[in-house]
Amino acid sequence: MDTAGLLLQELNEEAQKTRKTLERVPEDKRTFVPHARSMPLDRLAALVAQLPEFGVIVLTTPELDFGQGTFTPLKFESAGQLVRALDERAVKVRAALQNMKESAWSEPWKLSMGGTVLFQGSRFMAYRLMFLNHLVHHRAQLGVYLRMNGLAVPAIYGPSADEA
Repeated sequence: MDTAGLLLQELNEEAQKTRKTLERVPEDKRTFVPHARSMPLDRLAALVAQLPEFGVIVLTTPELDFGQGTFTPLKFESAGQLVRALDERAVKVRAALQNMKESAWSEPWKLSMGGTVLFQGSRFMAYRLMFLNHLVHHRAQLGVYLRMNGLAVPAIYGPSADEA
């Protein structure tokens, strides 16, 4: 199997786990923050649902400059809306993966903020580190927010204390 095929399998697994987490996001705890420097729950949940857009950017462009201000954050409405947003964006990542040529994985990719380079490396590493690992990281944060609010955390890589 080629690189895109392997990454497609991984994306499908992570999208399903992310979907299970987003399904549990409560509407009545939008402003919850576990720490003064933490994002509010609504913003974190919307970011998790929207992150596949970043995967498409990594797969279809040679770079992204956050300083250009082209990003519009998703607004949290409901858990159902977040799940739909994730599903719609995951379809686009899948399509971009299926269109990737094997040689494209070694092409350079750069993320910057104005003149500051935040990441520079291969498209493969950008996809794994800057998109997929980023998604997993924020999904785990969201799991902590759920737990701190007395909500069941779904099983992700093994059993959850909240699910038999």
